[in-house]
Amino acid sequence: MNLSQRINNTTNYLKEKTADFQPQIGIILGTGLGGLLKEIEVAYEIPYSDIPDFVEATVEFHSGKLVFGTLSGKKVVCMSGRFHYYEGYSMEQVTFPVRVMDSLGIKRLLISNACGGMNPDFKESDLMIIDDHISLFLPENPLVGECIKGDRFPDMSAPYDAEMIQIAQDIATENSFDRVQQGVYVSVSGPALESKAEYRLLRLVGADAVGMSTVPEALVAIQVGLKVFAISVITDMCIPETLKKAKIEDILNAAYAAEPQMTTIIKGVLERVK
Repeated sequence: MNLSQRINNTTNYLKEKTADFQPQIGIILGTGLGGLLKEIEVAYEIPYSDIPDFVEATVEFHSGKLVFGTLSGKKVVCMSGRFHYYEGYSMEQVTFPVRVMDSLGIKRLLISNACGGMNPDFKESDLMIIDDHISLFLPENPLVGECIKGDRFPDMSAPYDAEMIQIAQDIATENSFDRVQQGVYVSVSGPALESKAEYRLLRLVGADAVGMSTVPEALVAIQVGLKVFAISVITDMCIPETLKKAKIEDILNAAYAAEPQMTTIIKGVLERVK
């Protein structure tokens, strides 16, 4: 089957399994950020292993299931665990769930991630609302190949939705969240972490934070016409002069510390958008 046929096949399977549940908003949860699931009034949960053409989420702490339910009065479909290029998957496989969620009828996509901070004004457990990205370091662009929906050359002058960014900033102010930043996210393939020289390069080209996800999904979402909001947790600082060896337990602890504020922001954004 070609890509369009596989999207239709998976969409039909999910509609059958969820009694034609029609989500309005899609959510992708990053490493250590699964706490939002507890806030969802769950209607259906489907393991990725049961879903046609979904691959396996092999990263530890990614549970690997698609959750349908209600959050802040909106019908949502939530990826608990995402796919990464460094797991050995193609960009088409990594972004396939976004195309399926679009086919299910979502109009907005909210993405979260855990990432490294390169802006010296940032601290561990800060949140960073993404207002722009750098995709040039990705080894493969997910839009290469047949254009099955949207513009062949999608505009990226304002990739992240200004309305949702402003709502998120308003929520942060209203709740006195004083460690909510805004900045540029650069996506790399991984799985090796960057060297000191590479961090200097990425900072030089304008990146505030670096991670191994989010931008591929955002590129596809933007091409097919979804409004996108993305937010990062700074789980480790990547300043060359003070660089420490990253430990997964420290990364998870930093993500867990920021999770309540991220949950408040995401729930608030969902509540206020139409």
